[in-house]
Amino acid sequence: MPHFRKTFTLNCKGRLLVIDKPLVMGILNATPDSFYNKGRDSSFSALCHEAEKMLSEGAAILDIGGMSTRPGAAAISVEEEKKRILPVIEQIKENFPETFLSVDTFRADVATAAVATGADIVNDISAGNLDPDMPASVARLNVPYIAMHMQGTPADMQNDPRYENVTLDILKYFIEKIKIFSEAGIKDIIIDPGFGFGKTIKHNYELLKGLTQFRILDQPLLTGVSRKSMIYRLLNTSAEESLSATSALHMLCLQNGAHILRVHDVREASECIRLFQYYGEPV
Repeated sequence: MPHFRKTFTLNCKGRLLVIDKPLVMGILNATPDSFYNKGRDSSFSALCHEAEKMLSEGAAILDIGGMSTRPGAAAISVEEEKKRILPVIEQIKENFPETFLSVDTFRADVATAAVATGADIVNDISAGNLDPDMPASVARLNVPYIAMHMQGTPADMQNDPRYENVTLDILKYFIEKIKIFSEAGIKDIIIDPGFGFGKTIKHNYELLKGLTQFRILDQPLLTGVSRKSMIYRLLNTSAEESLSATSALHMLCLQNGAHILRVHDVREASECIRLFQYYGEPV
């Protein structure tokens, strides 16, 4: 039973990020209105402390975002987004220069500034749909690109999401996107099916069951289910009470082919990966 899949090697500004086992991406939200912040503030010092903690607990990548993308979240200016994230990126790189940093933004201007400051990866929830300059910008930056599927925008994505077949529809979407990105000159692409972004609870679990089909894309697969409403609404609890259930879904993501887990709780996700790997070893 589960053995890990193909090894991927991503070029992060001349440094190689090797995915030969599942990796953890820790979420750092430099936002005051994230759907879940575990009671912590988003101040500069708090974020830097959290970064150190996540790295000590096993995070291979830290994902830094300056604008909330929860359903109905208000937009902020490009300058405000930069103001929130660039000092954090700079400080983490100064203290932990070997860390791989991802910038969570759909704006090409912000991505460019973040990479110049020290980010190694661009993580775009819209896969270039919200800023048509993004693919060309990422190609020029020569960094890996995380492309996520989202039906609609953060403002309207949960109004009435519909699919003929959620897994096959998203698979077709990525087949087309990979072609576009490759033609633009992007060399390393990571696929994120976008749990919770323009999907009902039923859609999310159908997608989770169908994750293995994304192997045909031959790209690393990232999943982000951590403490999302697909968990706590189904269980009638809250994001704060969703850690154990998140761990259960992380194990299912790993069994169905995830290469990277994007998480709020790094230690627990790292433990899931250790158990998954041990379970998959011959006895």
